[in-house]
Amino acid sequence: MSDRLQNIVLRFAAIFLLIVAGFIVVLAKIIYTQTSPEEKAKWSKIADKQVVTNQPIQPTRGDILDANGNLLATSMPEYAVYMDTRVEALHLGGDTLFYRYVDSIAEGLSRIIGDKSPQEYRQRMIKAFKGRTTRERDARLCRRRVNYMQKKEIEQLPLVRRGYYKSGIHLEVQHVRKKPFGRLGSRTIGSIYAATGTGNAGLEKSFEKYLHGTEGVSTRQRVAGHWQNVPVKEAKDGYDIVTTIDVNLLDICEQAMMARLERTQADWGCCILMETETGEIKAICNLDRTEEGNYTEKFNHAVTRVEPGSTFKTISLMAALDDGKIEIDDTLRVYKNGWDYGVAHHTDSHPKDTIYTVRSALAVSSNIAFAKIITESYDKKAGKFVDKLKRMGITDSVYSEIPGAQNPRIQVPKDGVTLSKMAYGYSVELSPMQILTFYNSIANNGRMVRPFIVKEIRNNGRTLRTFKTETLQSSICRRSTLREVKDALHDVVWDNDLGTASVLKWQGRIVLHKAQSDLVHIAGKTGTAQLVRHGHYQKNMHRMTFVGYFPEEAPMYTCICMMEYPKNRGAYDAGLDCGTVVRQIAEKTIAYAGYYVIRDGKLIFEKQ
Repeated sequence: MSDRLQNIVLRFAAIFLLIVAGFIVVLAKIIYTQTSPEEKAKWSKIADKQVVTNQPIQPTRGDILDANGNLLATSMPEYAVYMDTRVEALHLGGDTLFYRYVDSIAEGLSRIIGDKSPQEYRQRMIKAFKGRTTRERDARLCRRRVNYMQKKEIEQLPLVRRGYYKSGIHLEVQHVRKKPFGRLGSRTIGSIYAATGTGNAGLEKSFEKYLHGTEGVSTRQRVAGHWQNVPVKEAKDGYDIVTTIDVNLLDICEQAMMARLERTQADWGCCILMETETGEIKAICNLDRTEEGNYTEKFNHAVTRVEPGSTFKTISLMAALDDGKIEIDDTLRVYKNGWDYGVAHHTDSHPKDTIYTVRSALAVSSNIAFAKIITESYDKKAGKFVDKLKRMGITDSVYSEIPGAQNPRIQVPKDGVTLSKMAYGYSVELSPMQILTFYNSIANNGRMVRPFIVKEIRNNGRTLRTFKTETLQSSICRRSTLREVKDALHDVVWDNDLGTASVLKWQGRIVLHKAQSDLVHIAGKTGTAQLVRHGHYQKNMHRMTFVGYFPEEAPMYTCICMMEYPKNRGAYDAGLDCGTVVRQIAEKTIAYAGYYVIRDGKLIFEKQ
């Protein structure tokens, strides 16, 4: 073999042995890494750092609008102001650029945001510039977030206008839920969790799947020396919800109720205004008294069941009339000392020895009369009474759009005493919304419709879904029964001698009108219920209600006002407090609807 060939073989052998040795070393290293706990932990930690994590992109939440397109709730962008002093440009020329502009930027931020002096902003930026950690050097300059207009002004400040890579100033957006009309209908509109942006009450919660939208996806990538979220899948914004609420009518209802609450210092008040024919809720407000004596929206009383008191007498009357147990002109004797039925002692708020017709008994709201009517009609047949109420639709669940809405509680009584109390609104529970639905059926010629508060779901102005009037009962009773019940409800407001919502007299003279109005005729019913505290009814604590419809001749709206424990008076009067509120709402609502006009800013009404 020649020397040249021998050298080639030796070189090839050396290279081959080197490759084999390298392979053995790599294989040994792999085996060592996989079997050694220390090495395995070390490389697992490094691998975890290299994993690209996906981040969700939150969509813009849809708006909630009133029937006229006014915003009830919307997501507004707000911006947190940061300064990243790690930006290379700020350090060129030995910090020259930073110190040249720090005063002008500080002065501009102070002027635009207004929460700190220029000196405080300057100190904050210098502290960030001298910081050692990443968190210190990418500092938030103020706790307050700025709006879009302030953002645009900040972006025009000296150096800032040259962009992030020159100034280090960057603004991070967060969409914040705003209610342009403040507390108006706030509890019904609802709220969202700040941390997750999801609804936790009201319409915000019940229509979460439409309002929230679809989340997008971004991935964390290093761009120009900085980590940034780069979108992979764009978010889809939420849909808009169009409600039946009219903010003008909502304002009318709240102002009328607020004035009476402040005068009586009641614990809370609730008011609902419904369009009679359609069941659209035009206004709903709930006001609770705070420890400071102010009123705010805290709890949705509109869908929370309570003992209805005397508003239930109309339901009892309709049942007995429709079953043929009584006639509207039948007479009943009552006594000022009350009436005993079993262990129950029934009394009237206006005690006297007299004889009432069934019609006048409703006008004067006699507990004794109605206890007698129902016990004589359904004694030992209480199940038939409750069955009649079911057929009338009273026990149906009528409302589901507001989370937490409670179903009625009307059970077959186990004894006659309980039945006698049910006759005038005790031992049963209904929410104000359910009471309103029943009286709306009377106004709507016996047709019971489901109340609703959302009528459309839209996407960029295009209607995706429409909610329409739903009929629950085509007729809750016979036409003759309906006519007689309407006549009795008329007397509650217009019988000046007996009607509990008619007038207030002093020495035989009319000194005040309750639910009576010369501008719009109202028919309805008062209700008073003693409150339970510590397991016992309290004689000096009451829940008061007036529910009625207007104009009586051709009802357009049905309205309920309920107040818990009004004070600052020696006697309770549901017609005076709640009836007055409904009257004021009726007058202004009919004026707003165009039947009357307001001139020169005064409440002067004229028929058009």
